[in-house]
Amino acid sequence: MKTKLLLSICLLMSVTFLSKAQSEEEAVKEVIISMFDGMRAKNAEQIISAFSEDAIMQTIQNKPEGTVIGNNTVAEFANSIASVPAETYLDERLTDFVIKVDANMATAWTPYQFYVNEKFSHCGVNSFQLVKFEGEWKIVYIIDTRRKEACVE
Repeated sequence: MKTKLLLSICLLMSVTFLSKAQSEEEAVKEVIISMFDGMRAKNAEQIISAFSEDAIMQTIQNKPEGTVIGNNTVAEFANSIASVPAETYLDERLTDFVIKVDANMATAWTPYQFYVNEKFSHCGVNSFQLVKFEGEWKIVYIIDTRRKEACVE
């Protein structure tokens, strides 16, 4: 009888832990999706709200002289998206989410394909680092790759 009770308690604790971890992963995913929804809507405020105040944005660029890392601020990114002409539709389609959470830190790996007016532009992978501030997940760092072929699906 004691063994069954102990097993039941362990099972309940495992389910509770897994449920908590799953809900944190979903909360991280929601922040990332909200940022891309803001990009599709050309809503600078929605984009900015997904990031921490001092977030870093970088992109890996392959140039003739070699690999370089491009930088821009969240405000620069958000304002450039908001200034895209109304007739231009930007759509970054995430093909997968791999999210890991430990306490107030999370990482997300999101392969993507980018379309402009439904025409394929490029693909790559986003690597996000997020921190939970006062109960709210914020993106603190993002770096991405960009290429025209060999897309991850």
